Amino acid sequence: MSQELLTTFENELTEVALRPGTGGIFEITINNQLLWSRAEQGGFPDIKVLKQIVRDVIAPERDLGHSEKKPN
Repeated sequence: MSQELLTTFENELTEVALRPGTGGIFEITINNQLLWSRAEQGGFPDIKVLKQIVRDVIAPERDLGHSEKKPN
């Protein structure tokens, strides 16, 4: 996931940091804003969903091409 984010957002992200934890904690934050919590969402995000969530915060005008949500 880290490599995907760094590749996709190479001009917007300067780093992706991993912090060890216990008890199954998995959270994704940007500038202390919680974007994903395994405890709240009940699992891990699909990389496509994660890229969209990150994009919405750091580069909302950006098109993700094939990773973009498709209308139903």
